[in-house]
Order: sequence, then structure tokens, then C-alpha cells
Amino acid sequence: MRTENPTVYSSKSGRMCPKCGRPLAECVCKKPDRPVGDGVVRVQRESKGRKGKTVTLVTGVLLGNEALHTLLSDLKRLCGSGGALKDGVLEIQGDHRDTLVEELKKRGFKVKKVG
Repeated sequence: MRTENPTVYSSKSGRMCPKCGRPLAECVCKKPDRPVGDGVVRVQRESKGRKGKTVTLVTGVLLGNEALHTLLSDLKRLCGSGGALKDGVLEIQGDHRDTLVEELKKRGFKVKKVG
């Protein structure tokens, strides 16, 4: 276990884990995968910690990373706004709860509007 001045990049193997000192592909201290939800997709509005900007959060979507990116792209296009994927949570800029709830229901998800 390295603690002082860890190597974070090697030209031989690429990015290195600062905790265990191994290449990221072989890291033994990786974060666990996203927790498994209860099968309910939750759509909520949030503005805390965002300098007053409103963001719609979509949590609990049980899809792989590629499918999440595709879903995010489709939802951003539908709402006509930007967004991001952070730790399995879809963030869409602006308040688009009603639009997102309807679209997710059409796609077969069990959806709850929170907050």
C-alpha cells in the first residue's frame, strides 16, 4: 500500500490507482458498482448547491453504462437541454419532470415523481 507520492500515470500501463499503485484495469480497491435499486425510477427537481440553477435528477434506472448514456442523450434531445451522467444519476438541466415522467413511462419504466 503506497501512501507517499503515488504514481498516477505510467507510459507503460496508463492511469494508475493512487491507492494500490496498480493500473486501473487491475485495481483491487475499485469502487463497487452502483447499488441495485428497488426497480422504481425516481424523477426529482433540485437546485441546492447549484447556485440557484434548477436540475432534474433521474435515479434508479437499472441499465448498463452504454444504455444509460443512450437514454441520457435521448432525454436531453427530448427536453432540448443539456445534462450529465454522474454515478448512475441522470442530470437534465432545467425543470422537465412532467416530460421525463411521461417519456420514461412510455419506455416501460415504473416511475415516481419525487418532490
